[in-house]
Amino acid sequence: MENKKTVELVLGLIGGILGIIAGIYSMNIGGLASVFHVDRAVTVNNFGIGAIILSILGIIGALIVKNKTKLGGIFMIIAALGGLVCITYFYIPSGILLIIPGLMSIIKKKDESKPKAAV
Repeated sequence: MENKKTVELVLGLIGGILGIIAGIYSMNIGGLASVFHVDRAVTVNNFGIGAIILSILGIIGALIVKNKTKLGGIFMIIAALGGLVCITYFYIPSGILLIIPGLMSIIKKKDESKPKAAV
């Protein structure tokens, strides 16, 4: 049986790209807050950068999921949870789109290529 992980690849790529967009959006809000001299605006920028880095990790996980299934799944789950910690509400769609294929990659089905015994 071939190792087809197309669903995990596509969902992981979409989640990672949306995560990068959410990180940029968070950085824009932090930049706007710094213009108005709001406290901790730099922290919002830093968390946006962290979300972008984690989204890139999620994209890497999606790209390697066909060859290294469990490692790719772990990368996507780390990206999803870390992004949610960094920029919470902005990262919810990305987090969902990264955690589902991450769990699908880790929870492995039994090998269906073995012939079943006749009853």
